[in-house]
Amino acid sequence: MESPRLVKLYYYDENRDRDADGNIQCSWQGLVAVEREIAVGLTPVEDTLRLLLKGDLTEQEQAGGIGTEYPLPGFSLEEVSLRDGALTLKFDDPQNRSGGGSCRVGILWFQIEATAKQFPEVKSVRFLPEEIFQP
Repeated sequence: MESPRLVKLYYYDENRDRDADGNIQCSWQGLVAVEREIAVGLTPVEDTLRLLLKGDLTEQEQAGGIGTEYPLPGFSLEEVSLRDGALTLKFDDPQNRSGGGSCRVGILWFQIEATAKQFPEVKSVRFLPEEIFQP
């Protein structure tokens, strides 16, 4: 039996993402990797993203300032395809939970993209429908 694989889930810590005046920047700088073990399977990218979208942070991680809005009610990952380094993720969001202000949707997007790009075979990430994660 193969041992579990260690993966990184990228969540957000606003305290790591402030400018000199204390304003939140809504940038990649606020991303923090937390490690989790997943079973070795045929779809590690998809398995890791599904785990990210559960938003299951430990009390210790939350106490350290790490947060997430995942899981979003009704929001789900429907299809995953990887061709020539291009990862396409199709979501279903009937309640429009992925929308909002540009800061919020950017952080939601960044978390997924950073988590996906830890895998060397993923060079780019595309979201479908294209209206998803729009302010």
